[in-house]
Amino acid sequence: MTLLPPGATVDHVTTRYGRLRLLRAGTARAGVEPVLLIHGGGYDNSAISWYRLVRPLAEQWEVWAVDLPGFGGSMAAPAVGGPAAMADVVAAVMDAVGLGPAAVVGVSMGGDVALNLALRAPERVARLVLVGPGGLVPRLPGRTAQFWAWCGVQLPDPVLRPATRLANRFARTALRGFVNDVGTLPTEVVDEFVREARRPGAGLAYGRYNQATIGRHGMTNDLTGRVAGITVPTLFFHGADDPLVDPQGSVRAAEAMPRAELIMVPNCGHWAQLEAHDRFLPAIEEFCSP
Repeated sequence: MTLLPPGATVDHVTTRYGRLRLLRAGTARAGVEPVLLIHGGGYDNSAISWYRLVRPLAEQWEVWAVDLPGFGGSMAAPAVGGPAAMADVVAAVMDAVGLGPAAVVGVSMGGDVALNLALRAPERVARLVLVGPGGLVPRLPGRTAQFWAWCGVQLPDPVLRPATRLANRFARTALRGFVNDVGTLPTEVVDEFVREARRPGAGLAYGRYNQATIGRHGMTNDLTGRVAGITVPTLFFHGADDPLVDPQGSVRAAEAMPRAELIMVPNCGHWAQLEAHDRFLPAIEEFCSP
């Protein structure tokens, strides 16, 4: 059974990028900007990342969440590659459903996409909420790690696809490697994450993102030098013990941006919106309130 966040309904939209799944909840209110949620990478999708968030947010806001091409309910749509291309997908979805400026919320890879959307189409973004966002580090820890990561993403598809299928078998173990305490996660989310990993084609869209962003000597998606140009209110929410995305990237970006604030969450890993939901929900509700 496919996971669906409490309170959400499923819709689909056809764009030039293919047929994409949308989750939606709540109703539009005059003078209140909608909330648009963008999931992370790996085997993630909107139902997984935002499982705990849709229903409570829908009490005050119109809520939308999109599965990016190659992920979740949009698995059949061809992957588009890096975060700038994904930001263009999000813009196309907003056009297709008639969504005006929104509070854009992104986690991990989705945070990278949200930052690119704010830079490429600032008129679409009323405010930003970034959870452990990618796109804010110059390179992976250590030049050697950067080089070998680059070597890995250079593998040709006949090698990459079987390697990805093999890695997918260890999704549950991988999950324990990037959260501080897997016991903080809903069982439904863990089970769905593992199911997604076992689907044909799982992980390939994230592989395309990595190919587009991991350079031989550094990360090609580092926006640190550009984020000062983002002037909308921005909230960074980052687990202090995040082993995948260096929290210092959020620290530097929050310092550089004119209207940004940072919440650093102790004893919390990469999935801060799920691991520290009791802290995240009031933070985003306060931040997004008119």
